[in-house]
Amino acid sequence: MVNNETGTPRLQGWLAMSLGLLALALGAVWTLQGLDYLTDQLMSGQLLWAVAGGVTAVLGLALVVVGMRRRTAGKQGTETV
Repeated sequence: MVNNETGTPRLQGWLAMSLGLLALALGAVWTLQGLDYLTDQLMSGQLLWAVAGGVTAVLGLALVVVGMRRRTAGKQGTETV
């Protein structure tokens, strides 16, 4: 476990997952503001922010999936028999 013979980093996929979670949360807030569920903001009730938030949330979800796939691929490559 100490010697990493395959050369792949142990934290593979974490950056994509972290950025994806951030984009997912940001997209959710933008969508809620655009749909006027979160009021008292400049972006409240504007369709542009609802659409931009939805797109951002979907891209964030895609990044989370890519990060999870990289993590599972990295774990399969480091298993010893």
